Amino acid sequence: MPWLNAAGNLLLVAAAIAVLYRPLGDYMAWVYTASGHLRTERWIYRLISAKPEQQHSWRGYLGAVFSFSLAGFILLYAVLAFDGMGPDLAFNTAVSFVANTNWQSYVPEQSISYVAQMAGLSVQNFVSAAVSMCVAVALIRAIAAHRAAALGNFWVDLVRTNLRILLPLSIVFAVLLLACGVVQNFTESTALLPGGPVASQESIKMLGTNGGGFYNANSAHPFENPTPISNLMQVLMLLLIPFTLLRTFGTMVSDQRAGYALLLTMSVLFLLVYLPLTYFELHGSGTAPQLAGAAMEGKEQRFGIIGSTLFATATTGTTGGAVNSMHGSYTALGGLMLMVDMVLGEVAPGGAGSGLYAVLVLVVIAVFVTALLLGRTPVYLGKQLGTRELKLVSIAILIMPVLSLGGMALASALPYTRAEIIAGMGNPGSHGFSEVLYAFISAAINNGSAFAGFSANTPGLNTLLGLIILAGRFAPISIVLALAGALATAERASSRSAELPLHRPQFVGFLVSLIMFIAVPTFIPLFLVGPLAEGLMP
Repeated sequence: MPWLNAAGNLLLVAAAIAVLYRPLGDYMAWVYTASGHLRTERWIYRLISAKPEQQHSWRGYLGAVFSFSLAGFILLYAVLAFDGMGPDLAFNTAVSFVANTNWQSYVPEQSISYVAQMAGLSVQNFVSAAVSMCVAVALIRAIAAHRAAALGNFWVDLVRTNLRILLPLSIVFAVLLLACGVVQNFTESTALLPGGPVASQESIKMLGTNGGGFYNANSAHPFENPTPISNLMQVLMLLLIPFTLLRTFGTMVSDQRAGYALLLTMSVLFLLVYLPLTYFELHGSGTAPQLAGAAMEGKEQRFGIIGSTLFATATTGTTGGAVNSMHGSYTALGGLMLMVDMVLGEVAPGGAGSGLYAVLVLVVIAVFVTALLLGRTPVYLGKQLGTRELKLVSIAILIMPVLSLGGMALASALPYTRAEIIAGMGNPGSHGFSEVLYAFISAAINNGSAFAGFSANTPGLNTLLGLIILAGRFAPISIVLALAGALATAERASSRSAELPLHRPQFVGFLVSLIMFIAVPTFIPLFLVGPLAEGLMP
């Protein structure tokens, strides 16, 4: 019966995505290729002194991303500091929301005003997600280009993403959340009835795979996620744009087979986490789980095991970071699966935009390896790949492990931050180690979720994790846009008849295996010390 429930929940979400896959994906492709501008968009271009006719090279596009994100960080930091937040926490929070990570080391309903929530955090929920989608579209244009150095205009892409995609979708889903019982008001919060403009923030939080929460209890709070229906809707919102962007990709490169291959890859990776995670939670070892029938500690009764594991798989497989259960209370092997989901590079299916460009980086590696094995020229969608592209993607796959493991090593080596880590660990031994490891992985991959047993709200950890989040966001974007610049000017293969059949199940299987091989082995020694050691204890 539980597995029937698990299959039913998954199929409901999959069916909704299947219905929206083509219309939403094609609509987004039209948004990014349309030549005309709306009147409102032209007003915005005049306001920010942007030239919509200007085309950016990859350096110009990257410079625009950096300048816009820096301005967003300064403004958000000022809003949070004016709201009374301390300097180190304001830095961490501003960096986190600008980087689409939304790591929360504070209690929102106690320390953030409605103005800061709406004018600060909610604005970044929109624009940080839009930046990721813009970078993904720039890479798509590069793949589809015929020796053209331009990747489009960042300001046009940014404005269109917000006005034509994110804003309409967020309004629709905010209304649906209101119908499910999510609150939306400006009533002053009390100890018993915390109010606030929740539904409007919740919709863009999920659609933009932003994470965080209006309340400290996040999506476990009954005013933020009141029913199993709202829970499924939030899972759908997390997965909707990352999956439908694959249709956008196929439309813009004029080859839907390539989009379907990526869709199958991401779906397989999602299942490879969801199924064992659900199994471990349904068969939790120990007296309490056996008496309860499952490992229900840290999970809401109204969602149960299945509603919790489906949400957890979706949020760790995207750059979501929102949680409807305490990940630190999962079984040891269940917690391991959540960490594996993040170290895969968040390509199952990844964040809004970031999942697509992350998986395309891995596709470039897979094409090179496949071509070498078969003695063929590496070609992807008509573009001949060279050593420059291989060097860039080789650097890209090193960023997350270097930041997470290197950051954790640095924090453990410095006496000041080591003392903060020891004081912040909610549990000793292997579980405490898992809490710290999870935090650094989450920061480096821009996820934002936490095991919830580790308190990182200290000056040293706020600063260090903020810097890791910053590097984890903009180092990959820099590499991806450099890769886009190389692909845009790359020679096209003389004939596409010699291309490898990269849309077939064999390649999908190889790509899934390659992603697992690249991502997981680096972390196995730490998993042995943390979740595996805890899970294998008698």
